[in-house]
Amino acid sequence: METGLVHIYTGEGKGKTTAAVGLALRALSRGLKVCYVNFNKGAGVYTNSEVDKLKQNGAYVLIGTGRHPDFDHTKNITSHNEEMLSALKNTDKLIRSGKFEMLVLDEILISVRDSFLDEDILVDFLKNKPQGLEIVMTGRGATDRLIELADYVSEIKKVKHPFDKGIYGREGIEF
Repeated sequence: METGLVHIYTGEGKGKTTAAVGLALRALSRGLKVCYVNFNKGAGVYTNSEVDKLKQNGAYVLIGTGRHPDFDHTKNITSHNEEMLSALKNTDKLIRSGKFEMLVLDEILISVRDSFLDEDILVDFLKNKPQGLEIVMTGRGATDRLIELADYVSEIKKVKHPFDKGIYGREGIEF
């Protein structure tokens, strides 16, 4: 692709990661090289999931970057900030190799929302991306600045969810 665009999937509803993974699978099916980087999802939590299917279909996947489900917001904030910054720097090195046409930054918007990653750093990353690289970002709380910078923005709104009736996530549906 000559021009890579920036996508955002945000909002309080279910399906942001699923939409990004679907887009990545579509890209893979057309022969594009995809890199998927996972932020704020602990290693081992998302095994046997859609991310495994990305790997099986040829995507380069980095798993377990950031907060684990039991992350305590009152502790380890500095180390978490350092981990987010390091993950983005490592991602930058990967995409500079020219091996990828699509980059999925799953849940990176939460890192900005929760002040684990400075918005200026992510904005700089996006403004200086390789020209042909398509970037897909997910997470709740996309900022106005990131929305303005993006080419596609989808806000996923929860209207109704079984969790509200005490029905927890079901394998194959929510995870």
